[in-house]
Amino acid sequence: MSFFSYFNRVLHGYPSGSKLLVLCSISGGGLIAYADAHSDAERLAVEHNQKEPQKKRVVVLGTGWAATSFLKDLDAKSYDVKVVSPRNYFAFTPLLPSVTCGTVEARSIVEPVRNIIKKRSGQIQFWEAECLKIDPADKKVFCRSSVDENLAGNDNFSLDYDYLVIAVGAQINTFNTPGVLEHCHFLKEVEDAQRIRRAVIDCFEKSVLPELTEEERKTNLQFVIVGGGPTGIEFAAELHDYIHEDLVKIYPLVKDLVKITVIQSGDHILNMFDERISSFAEKKFQRDGIEVLTGCRVVNVSDKFINMKIKSTGEDVSIPHGMVLWSTGVGTRPVVKNFMEQIGQGNRRILTTDEWLHVKGCEDVYALGDCATVDQRKIMEDISTIFKAADKDDSGTLTIEEFQDVVEDIIIRYPQVELYLKSMHFSQLTDLLKDSEGNDTEAVDIDGLKLALSHVDSQMKSLPATAQVASQQGAYLSRCFNLKSKGKHDPEGPRRFRGSGRHEFRPFRYRHLGQFAPLGGEQAAAELPGDWVSMGHSTQWLWYSVYASKQVSWRTRILVVSDWTRRFIFGRDSSRI
Repeated sequence: MSFFSYFNRVLHGYPSGSKLLVLCSISGGGLIAYADAHSDAERLAVEHNQKEPQKKRVVVLGTGWAATSFLKDLDAKSYDVKVVSPRNYFAFTPLLPSVTCGTVEARSIVEPVRNIIKKRSGQIQFWEAECLKIDPADKKVFCRSSVDENLAGNDNFSLDYDYLVIAVGAQINTFNTPGVLEHCHFLKEVEDAQRIRRAVIDCFEKSVLPELTEEERKTNLQFVIVGGGPTGIEFAAELHDYIHEDLVKIYPLVKDLVKITVIQSGDHILNMFDERISSFAEKKFQRDGIEVLTGCRVVNVSDKFINMKIKSTGEDVSIPHGMVLWSTGVGTRPVVKNFMEQIGQGNRRILTTDEWLHVKGCEDVYALGDCATVDQRKIMEDISTIFKAADKDDSGTLTIEEFQDVVEDIIIRYPQVELYLKSMHFSQLTDLLKDSEGNDTEAVDIDGLKLALSHVDSQMKSLPATAQVASQQGAYLSRCFNLKSKGKHDPEGPRRFRGSGRHEFRPFRYRHLGQFAPLGGEQAAAELPGDWVSMGHSTQWLWYSVYASKQVSWRTRILVVSDWTRRFIFGRDSSRI
């Protein structure tokens, strides 16, 4: 070995091409090839890797609309990305009501997460696990595997992060109503839809058994939906079509005993839509025989009865049920609630972010989708600093020219300004500075500016907990991550009225692209951009087109369309599977 060590030292300074030494063995006539294992190229590669800066660690919690949209657009080559979620798939949740009645199969609306992330440039790691706790002080998340506990290995693990993206969604809000958790169905997950589908068939199968009284059959076939929002109304419509188009053909003896009831605490169903849509839906449900009870608050739910109070009279009413769907809004998940208490948001109902989706009071943490709300800053809170920034000559008044210098920044920073201008039919912000007779003013003082903008904040609205909002937030945040280095040196956002310089990015702004409400019988209602309202059969076909185009892959798009086609030709599947 000393012989080869000697030659290694001798040849160490020569180029790698000369380091091949062929020795002739005199006795055996064989050849021995020797080469230095560490070439110059290898040493340079090692030195380069040592100098290369380490990627920032991004941990994403969730695989819903917000998280998937973020991951699809993120430049994964620039970050070390890790995803944690108890679901190893993305679900197209707007079609969950269709899954409950077999109009669409569950497998048709889900796409494996690993199929989505493998298409990205750069490596993204995924673990099927639930986040149990977030430690913002140490920048760490603690998780537990969602896989079968009987398998070998430890279920618990932790991950360090430089940036954390919370997109865990929300849970059903029961408002602490007794009996809801024990006796009601929910519709948030694919598994929920599958359970409802089995429960509907169970109600019919039980009702056709011999020796049941007619009253017992009626009770089993009384379907109650609590909540008159889009999910509850779409389920009621799907259930009505399922029963009257398919189930009455195979359960003819009980077809006249079925009853569907919608309970709504407000005065109208679909009250977040245009009132024309709400009225259209109520009249259609009346024609279809779907009972709508408005102005009623559910007090408790038992295994056979649902008890409610009529708000107008205070009367207590009980109605029997075979199945109850609870669809009354969303609440905060325990892991998010615990996190909120750690960062000083424990007294809030929902996790709050600023307009850049950055969690207030916590560094390098972002929150998207149903688990958070954007706290839009009021313009009146900054009116003095806005005036000071615009008053360049410190005269105590603003000329129209001085005000125009900050108009663009104001409109970008405070989106409620643009909404207010539209509501007042003004074409530009300077129109607010005109006098009572509509004439231009030469200058305005601080009191005049306050008066002109005093009603702007009335247009502030909380964003709805919809897939559309979550998807846009995910796309927005991924763009911010992709341009982080550029934003530090060349910021694109509005000026900082409280401070110097400009914001790195423009604040998030939601663009409402419209919303649908399928009402059964191949009819739907839609609220489209520009205050357009569409209702009827043509709108249902528009709904088919939009929802097919919004699928995340060609696989799910083909499956969904084939399910719709199968339903038209053969009807829905009535098996319990």
